[in-house]
Amino acid sequence: MKKILFVCMLMLTITVKAQENTEFKDVTVKFIKLTGAGAAFENIIGQIGAGVSEANKEAYTKEANKTLEPLYVKMADIYMAEFTIEEIKALVAFYETDLGKKLSEKQLDLTQKAMTYGQSWGMEVQGIAQKYN
Repeated sequence: MKKILFVCMLMLTITVKAQENTEFKDVTVKFIKLTGAGAAFENIIGQIGAGVSEANKEAYTKEANKTLEPLYVKMADIYMAEFTIEEIKALVAFYETDLGKKLSEKQLDLTQKAMTYGQSWGMEVQGIAQKYN
């Protein structure tokens, strides 16, 4: 009888843990989408598909869009390793504010500009390093 009770308790624990993990994953995917990643990926799909003929554009876009959800799920694992569910929920709450929405809309452009500055800076530092070789 004790063994049966133990097994039942173990199964209940596993079920609860799986439900918590599913909620964590779902909230994390929501967070990733809110950050503007979804718009960025859709933009990339459009850029990659620029050479696709008009006759095939709709089919290409539909198939390419199906790759997004598995990508979000994989990316969620990265965030879930670094943040707690409470932290992710707080980030979701921020991105649902007006300021968070503004950041989400501007994030891609800001990142691209920052990368340009970073590349120029890297070249400058490389020149300094060559001076000391």
